[in-house]
Amino acid sequence: MRTGSDYRTSLRDGRRVWVLNDGAVEDVVTHPATSAMVEEYVAWYDRHFNPAWRETLLTESGAPVWAILPRSAADLRALGRAYSATTFINAGNITHTPAYGHLIALGVETTVRAYGKFPAQIEAATEYRDSIAKTGRFLTFSSGQATIGYRMRPDPNERIALRIVKETPEGLFLTGKVGMFTSPAYAEDVYIGANSTCEHNGHRVTCVIPINAPGVTVLCRKVSVRDANPFVSALSARNDELDGQMWLDNVFVPNNRLFFLDANVDPIARWLFWHQLYCWLSKGEFALGLGLALTDAMGLVQQTPTVEMLIDMIADVQTVRSCITAAELDPSFTPEGYCYPNHVHTAVGSLAMLKARQRLTETLRILPGSSMIVAPSDTDLASPEVGPGLEQSFGGGGYTALQRSALLQMAWDHVGSSLDGRESTYELHANGGIPVWRARLRRSFTRYNELANAVLKEIPIQMPAVDLSSIPAAPVAPRRIVAPAR
Repeated sequence: MRTGSDYRTSLRDGRRVWVLNDGAVEDVVTHPATSAMVEEYVAWYDRHFNPAWRETLLTESGAPVWAILPRSAADLRALGRAYSATTFINAGNITHTPAYGHLIALGVETTVRAYGKFPAQIEAATEYRDSIAKTGRFLTFSSGQATIGYRMRPDPNERIALRIVKETPEGLFLTGKVGMFTSPAYAEDVYIGANSTCEHNGHRVTCVIPINAPGVTVLCRKVSVRDANPFVSALSARNDELDGQMWLDNVFVPNNRLFFLDANVDPIARWLFWHQLYCWLSKGEFALGLGLALTDAMGLVQQTPTVEMLIDMIADVQTVRSCITAAELDPSFTPEGYCYPNHVHTAVGSLAMLKARQRLTETLRILPGSSMIVAPSDTDLASPEVGPGLEQSFGGGGYTALQRSALLQMAWDHVGSSLDGRESTYELHANGGIPVWRARLRRSFTRYNELANAVLKEIPIQMPAVDLSSIPAAPVAPRRIVAPAR
């Protein structure tokens, strides 16, 4: 397992990164748009060497918990505890880490095994997943979706994200543009999934590509607007993953990083949706924690309407946590014996969180009142001109003005910042939103006939048998279709 310093050094690998509105990034370790996030990943690695984190992040043998190959509910619970602890401290804003990368690699391995047509690729996928577990190399994920410009091309045959420009005995050369995915400036590899619709001999081309491969350019979205003073931007100053695109110009992919699949083969996301739900839950639980702290800081503990707001917040986050617990304790299994969270419970939890997230945000905006809008910074409080007056305005009740303002500023950054807007916008559509999660629940629920026929047995007359198999069998409605303007 590498150290944070090892990771920092690995980023100086010749990668080509462009941040919109900032331009070319010569060194992601030192550039103002990326340096703070690099240090958050450095801290993530270094926690594995911190005795205070040992019980949460390491197994009894000293291996990282996140590298467990889950084969039981107990394994899922151990993984979940690690995800919960590490995502809460950044309020759910850091969603892609090497721990998530190991789940991606595990998903690739199980999917290639399920397809089963290329034994050499199964071996390569297993070797790659094992290398991530041993080294902590940082893998991120793109579904492979084409960019909007490609999807607007007049010729339907030209709307695919990637195309093969050359084939050799050693591998393929690919060209094209892949749509948005997370943390491309900080990862070392990206797995590009089957949504690129690139095909080779009747199979979908999926692959792992190093971020620093010759011909690769990473284009990141603009930085979330934040104050230069970290007191004011306590979260957004250090938790900006910078989603982006990947451009490929004649990029070589060796055979051991090529994985051919069928368009209809099971997706790799057995574990990814579960991890994502932990990040969503951390966002909600962090909001609840802020709400509880603000209730005390604002002297509202005895106010019944405020307590009722807190109870609503508790009900929302606890519903999601209960769904996660159920998903882990009532798991499903792959044919080779890997354990994964039950999709029924994950789907219900995801729907609950998507519906609750705006309520949680609005409640946290309402709870502290106008004080959150006018809370001073630490530099204001240190000013001899206005500092004493601000102490009178914001101090008292067991809190100094600095303490109360720090809490108010963090609450504002959590629900009123550009980072919060990005998180809400991206996460609400990243894997389909409520309509797609409803379809996933419809397809994964298995008790339609069982429950309906159990009720009929309690009626004291002969009843026809119910067959509702058409409900889960119905095809999922396609996501929004992009068509060129006429």
